[in-house]
Amino acid sequence: MGMAAPILKFAMNDISLKRKIAQVAADSSRVVILPHAKQRMRKRHILLTQVLHCLKHGNVVEPAHQDIYGCWKCTLESLISGDVIKVAAALDKDDSGDLVLVITVMH
Repeated sequence: MGMAAPILKFAMNDISLKRKIAQVAADSSRVVILPHAKQRMRKRHILLTQVLHCLKHGNVVEPAHQDIYGCWKCTLESLISGDVIKVAAALDKDDSGDLVLVITVMH
């Protein structure tokens, strides 16, 4: 029997990362709001529904890039109820699949 071909990891671009984040965020249980982001949400009066909307429908304003751990990150921006919301997010994995980590939120 032959060896299985190695799995190739492709670089993400803004479009592919935006699409993947929106796909994962469609299941809100796969979105993890990190402690810093929770603090910023409280301080800036940004609701979870606004964050989720931005993850699903926002435009990339800080380009896709990998951090030192190999996670793909970007910042998304969306106009929601008259407010411009920005969400810095990272794509990660756990034992059950992909996750979106919300790093911080801002106006």
